[in-house]
Order: sequence, then C-alpha cells, then structure tokens
Amino acid sequence: MSVKEMTAKEIAQKVIKKEDLFILDVRNQSDFNDWKIEGESIEIFNTPYFDLLDGVEEVMERIPVEKEVVVVCAKEGSSILVADMLSEAGRSVSYLKGGMKAWSEHLEPIKLGDLHDGAEMYQFVRLGKGCLSYMVISNGEAAVIDSTRMTDVYLEFAASKEAKITHVLDTHLHADHISGGRQIAEQTNATYWLPPKDATEVTFAYQALEGGNVVTIGNTAIDIHALYSPGHTIGSTSFVVDEKYLLSGDILFIDSIGRPDLAGLAEDWVGDLRETLYNRYRQLSDELIVLPSHFMIIEELNENGSVGKQLGTLFAENHGLNIKDEKEFRAMVTGNLPPQPNAYQEIRETNMGKMTPDSEKQREMEIGPNRCAVR
Repeated sequence: MSVKEMTAKEIAQKVIKKEDLFILDVRNQSDFNDWKIEGESIEIFNTPYFDLLDGVEEVMERIPVEKEVVVVCAKEGSSILVADMLSEAGRSVSYLKGGMKAWSEHLEPIKLGDLHDGAEMYQFVRLGKGCLSYMVISNGEAAVIDSTRMTDVYLEFAASKEAKITHVLDTHLHADHISGGRQIAEQTNATYWLPPKDATEVTFAYQALEGGNVVTIGNTAIDIHALYSPGHTIGSTSFVVDEKYLLSGDILFIDSIGRPDLAGLAEDWVGDLRETLYNRYRQLSDELIVLPSHFMIIEELNENGSVGKQLGTLFAENHGLNIKDEKEFRAMVTGNLPPQPNAYQEIRETNMGKMTPDSEKQREMEIGPNRCAVR
C-alpha cells in the first residue's frame, strides 16, 4: 500500500467537523504529554519512534482498521518511516505533512458574521496553539487584530477579499506567541497600534492605542472602540467592534480568565484584573459576543469551529467572573497560575523588537500549548 500525506488543514477540518481520526504520535513521551493534537472525535496513541525501529508489530493491535490513521512526529521524517512500515504490514495510513510544526502554524479562517453596510468579521483559529486572531473587512479596507507571525495568511486572505490592510492592532504585548503585527504593517504601510503602557521598551515606531480611541475601517465607518482593560498586562486593551463584538485579548476567555503574572507582577496586577472583569466589563452590553485571543480546550469551539460567546452568558457561567469576595478572588488567581509559557521572555523581547530570531528559532520558541489563563 502507498503512504499518503495529510495536511494540517485536512486535520483541522476533521477536528472542526468532528470526524473520526486515529493518530499515532511517535514523538518522545515528554513532548507528547506537553502538547498534542486534540479533538472530540480524535483518538490518539503515543509510542516513541525509537521504540519502533525494530518493527511495528507491537503497535499493530492498537491501530484500528475501521478508522482513518495518520502518523505524526515533530517535523515529518520519523512519521514517514513509521507510516512506510505500517504500509508494508498491510495498513492504510497517512503521515502529517510538516509534522507538529505545520500543525502549530496552521490558521483556519472562519467567518463570524456580517457587520453593517456589508462589512464582515473573520476569526483565524490556530488549533495547534490555541491562538485566535481577527480581521475586520469593510468597503475594501481591513484591520487585523492580534495577528500571529504567519503573516502571509492574512495578506493572502485580505487580497482574496480585495481588501487593503490599513490598520493592525495588538490588544497587548504578547508573551506566548510572536506577533506578526509589525511585519504586516511594514508590508502594507498600515498603521500599527499598540497600548503605550505595554510599549515602553519597544524599539520601533507605533501609534499609541488608548482607551477611547476609535479606529475606523472603510468609508462605511465600521468602528473599533478601544477599552482600556488592564490585568493580564498593564496595557491590555479590549476592542468593541461595531457594537457587536468584544475582543477581550487575554483578559477574558470562554471558560477562564487571564493570568496577571507574565511580567512577574501578579500581586500588583490582580487588582487591575478584577477591576476590568467585575466593573469595566459589567458596564458593557450582555449582548456583545466575547472573542478572546486564545482558547484553552477543544470543547470551547462552537459548531463551526469558531470560539466566542455572549458576555451575559459568560457572566452566568464563567467561574472567574463569579467570585464575590475580593480576597477569595486574589487567592484563586495567584494560587492557580500555570507554568510560564515556553521561552516567554524571549517572545516578549522579540515582540518589543529587542531581538530578531530567524524563522526556525521562532518556531522553536513557540512550540507547546498557550498558557495565558488562570487554571
């Protein structure tokens, strides 16, 4: 039997559509335990490649005959060798093209809905990293929010919609992934907006993004209203788009809240976090659809693969929004902080412009899950 390749996009579609797939992950156990492909209809089994060098007989009984099977490794090479062995043993299998690196970098664009006067809102779902970014398109112009370093995806998507990117915004200085905002702005001559309290150490020019700023996209006047909302970082800023969507950055997620410690100031910033969640957001309409910059678990995906929920629903269901006692809130937040993101200090310095790692180094820095939320 011949071995086929399966792309990250094909796996993403299976995850979103909840189609059955069996994954044989042949990375080391520690890498597998840290980060893997997940989905409601995904069955996954890990056995290191080096344990299969003498043959695949011991894993044959673990591999179902009735399901589509794909072999996964870090970069592709080992999975091809294992897939070849399984094929020679009579099994129909594929391998993940580009390995987990390709999975980490894949962005799946999903239309969220229409805004007024024919404008549109899109979410880019990075399933392999839990990152969410956005594009607002209005009358031939586009704004990109919280972009990843895979800048070609946004440029090509805007071009396919015959839109020119005129504004690029980051809700805060990211610490778990490398922003593509500055690069997109340079390539398109767009205005790059950053919260100034997060940008005190950046080495490049930017437009100060402060609470009360209004960024207009297209002459049909789709407005992005900036709302200062510190707590994850001191400069964190949310956006209300067309009075319909609340882009919450890393302050509020679907099933959790943002962590305040990525600059080592958890005790100082936890008060800001509570003020944002319990006062600033309470003044907003419950009808706003919350669109965060990350998701934590695959169950947060909606039926179409997007991530988002009404603010009123989150006030009812999200535990982090329902702790009345401030001392209890502080204890919950500071006592449930996950490990720091991989290479987070290097990522912050890259986003400040203080270092310029090559593309391979950037991939290595981002490997692993996002860790932006309080558990």
